[in-house]
Amino acid sequence: MPKPLDALDYLSHPKKYPAVPVCVLFGDEAYLKRQTLLALREEVLGEEGEFSLGRFDGDEVPWREVSDELSTVALFGGGKRLVVVEDGDDFVSRNRSLLEDYAARPKSTAVLVLEVKSWPSNTRLFKALAESGLQIECKFPAPARLLKWLASQAQTHDARLDPAAAETLVEAVEPDLGLFDQELTKLAALAGSGGTITAAMVHEAVGGWRTRTTWEMLDAALAGNTAAALVQLDRLLAAGEVPIALLGQIASTLRRFAAATRRVEQAERAGRRISLRQALEEAGFKPFVLSRAEPQLRQLGRVRGSNLYRWLLEADLALKGSNSAPARARLVLEELLVRLSARSPSLAGGPAG
Repeated sequence: MPKPLDALDYLSHPKKYPAVPVCVLFGDEAYLKRQTLLALREEVLGEEGEFSLGRFDGDEVPWREVSDELSTVALFGGGKRLVVVEDGDDFVSRNRSLLEDYAARPKSTAVLVLEVKSWPSNTRLFKALAESGLQIECKFPAPARLLKWLASQAQTHDARLDPAAAETLVEAVEPDLGLFDQELTKLAALAGSGGTITAAMVHEAVGGWRTRTTWEMLDAALAGNTAAALVQLDRLLAAGEVPIALLGQIASTLRRFAAATRRVEQAERAGRRISLRQALEEAGFKPFVLSRAEPQLRQLGRVRGSNLYRWLLEADLALKGSNSAPARARLVLEELLVRLSARSPSLAGGPAG
C-alpha cells in the first residue's frame, strides 16, 4: 500500500504529484497545509478560479452541501471545481461511509480536499485513498531536514543562510514553520539582496528586545549573578510580560540541563564516566551553544541540576494556582532565579553536589 506523501516532498515538486478527485492534508503543521493547499489550488483552478472554489467548515457543513458543490458546473479553472473542507475531522467521522462511496465513484470534474489533523492508517477510507487519492502529511520536519528547509527558504527570499545562523534561528523561534518564514523574510531584508544572514543578525533581530531580555535574565542567573537576573525580570514584568509565559520560555532550556544532569548520574551508576559536553549534546543542546552551556551546568551543580524538574513543576503549579496574582507570581519567578543563581560547588567531570 503506498505511503502518504510528505508535504515538503510535494511542495518541492508539485507537478510531479498531480491533483486527483480526493486529496487529504493531514497533520498539525498549519503552514505546510496552507502552502500545499495553495499549490493544489493553482494546479486545479489556475489564477482565475475564485468562482470555482468552495470552502466549508467541517464542524458544521452537512454532506449534502459538499456533495452539491462537487456536482456544480465550474465556470473557470479549466472546467474543474475545488472544494475544501477545513477542520474536517468531525466531518470525516460523521460521513465516513459516504466518503468511502464517493472515493469509489468521484466526480471527474471536481477535486475534494479534506483538511484534517488525524488520519488513521487502519481505516477503510485511508486504504482506499492510498490507492486512488493523494494523501499528504503536513508535519514539522526532523532537525536535519528543518535546517535544509531553512536554507532553501532563505533562498526564496534572495538571501543565503549561514549554517550557524540556521542553528541560532532554531533555538530562538518556536517550532512553527510559519514563524520561521516570517523571521527569514525580516532577516533577508536586513541582509539585502543576495546577502548572507549571520548568527549575529539572528541574535539581534529575532524576537525583539523582550526575547533577548528573557535569555539575558536566564544567562545572568546561570552565571550566578542574582542581581542582574532580578533586574531583567523587573524590566520584563514592567513591560507587560505574563509570568507563566516567561516560565515557559526558559523552562525548555532548564529541562535540558536537568536531562544532562540525569545522564551524568545514569552513567556513573553504570560504572562509567561521561563528559559534560556529551551529556549536554544527548540532552538536546545544539553544538553552537555548548561552549556556553557547559560552564552554566558546572555552575548549577549536581544537586540543583537534579532538582530542576521539581522546581519547574512547583513553579508551574504555583503560577496556575494560588500564586497566579501578579505580586505573588513575581515572587515565584524571583525564587526560581535565586535558586538558579546561588553559588554551589563547581563540577569537575560531572555535576557535583
